[in-house]
Amino acid sequence: MNKKNKPIWGTRIKGKTSGIFEKVSSSLKVDKRLYKEDIMASIAHVEMLNRQKIINFKIKNKIIWGLKKIQNQIIKKKYIFDYRDEDIHMSIEKKLFELIGEDAGFIHTARSRNDQVLVDLKIWMISSNGKLIKMLDQTINTILKVAEKNIYTIMPGFTHLKNAQPISFSHYILAYVEMFNRDKKRLLSNFNSLKENPLGSGALSGTSFNIDRKFTTKKLGFKYPTGNSIDTVSDRDFVLDFLYASSLCAMHISRLAEEFIIWNSDAFRLINLKDNIVTGSSIMPQKKNPDTLEYLRGKVGSCYGNLFTMLTILKGLPLSYFKDLQDDKKIIFETYDDLVISLKVLNEVLKNFSVNKNEMLNLADRGYITATDLADYFVKKLNYPFRKSYQITAKIVNYCEANKKKLSDLSIEELKKIESNITNDVIDVFNLKNSVNSKKSYGGTSFENIKKMIKKYKNA
Repeated sequence: MNKKNKPIWGTRIKGKTSGIFEKVSSSLKVDKRLYKEDIMASIAHVEMLNRQKIINFKIKNKIIWGLKKIQNQIIKKKYIFDYRDEDIHMSIEKKLFELIGEDAGFIHTARSRNDQVLVDLKIWMISSNGKLIKMLDQTINTILKVAEKNIYTIMPGFTHLKNAQPISFSHYILAYVEMFNRDKKRLLSNFNSLKENPLGSGALSGTSFNIDRKFTTKKLGFKYPTGNSIDTVSDRDFVLDFLYASSLCAMHISRLAEEFIIWNSDAFRLINLKDNIVTGSSIMPQKKNPDTLEYLRGKVGSCYGNLFTMLTILKGLPLSYFKDLQDDKKIIFETYDDLVISLKVLNEVLKNFSVNKNEMLNLADRGYITATDLADYFVKKLNYPFRKSYQITAKIVNYCEANKKKLSDLSIEELKKIESNITNDVIDVFNLKNSVNSKKSYGGTSFENIKKMIKKYKNA
């Protein structure tokens, strides 16, 4: 904007902009949340211009004074956003003209909105990545508290949603610690591309002014300036990295939510949700619905959608900048906001559910869940090949099924009729606690392994 409150390109473009185009071109409602980053980057930019003797000391100080005043007005909610302004950059620049006059025009020396918006966005994303990592740490700590209370809680581990082998509930819930730690690593790896400073790339070719990109890089907390000005203004790989990492995190949240929905159902009854995280029915008085979990399960859809939207926007773009890229901020902000609220909701759920230990144990005692332990017993005790042991065990399971018995109900005599070399100590194999505690391989479900892993996660 210039001092007459008209777009700067009004000198070249004589006709009045179409009302509908003016509406779709404006991104101020979306990108106004970048005001702090925009002001921070602008201050660094004019300080660099002064150091390089491109603008004088007096102009630099006037611009910085005006920018700080604008920031203070926005923080105190005394700033009026005019949504006819195209974006936050033009809004702030227009206000700066009102405050300090023509000298505001020096602020855009040696930069373009193409590199300006990227530096703002990257600064915001660096901060937002850090906040998400902290939230994941909080979620992990909540899971660890649940795990510590349930080391000896035995439940069935499932494959194909059928009883497979007995495990500790603590071991189950710690699986999500691994997932969320991977999410943290992905977000941390994003810092590498986010730490490249785009400021100074200009519209696409750099600038003829004698700027110092190393100064703004250091001032704004980046590691180094980007290496190719054309790539810089067209690059949104860092956006895709963020959206991908966020989508995976949302997917992990959704998987946990889905399992809790199943386990909270009347068919399973493995967990209970407290009243503060359930809702009722408008017609069925008895209902307590897991809406919070269903909310979490549903949110992954919008995260996936945003990722594929951005991929689709980029897939056919030549170099360098195009209006198509305007939607990147809306996509990023929506994904970030969804993930933040999802992590908050998940943390609340994890603090407000209880485990039905007896139901878990009873379910673990069904479905011949120690059959693999019996096959392993034949290998270790009788030195049979595992495939032979598998076949003998399958015959024993078939016998149990035909006679409506559990493995633990069988007598030695019944077992010997199928395998004559079996001995009395086989009875210990059918004990669920013994089964769980026998899985001592690193990463397994034995109680000592779980205690070590909890300690490891806490010290990470």
